[in-house]
Amino acid sequence: MTTTETPLRASVPLDPLLLEILVCPVTREKLRYDAAAGELVSEAAGLAFPVVDGIPVMLPDEARRLEEPPIAD
Repeated sequence: MTTTETPLRASVPLDPLLLEILVCPVTREKLRYDAAAGELVSEAAGLAFPVVDGIPVMLPDEARRLEEPPIAD
């Protein structure tokens, strides 16, 4: 993947109404939006779900474990 193909992460804001209704697909707990990392964080599950082009990717297989460092753009 070249730098021109790198997905946008933190540059597209997340709709606040969307954040209100989204829950962790694993625990059904509320999520915290980390705008700097471009992720929705589930403290209960220990997972961070990426937000790509303003769209949350809520698949557990695509989530980063909180022990792992965030992916740099």
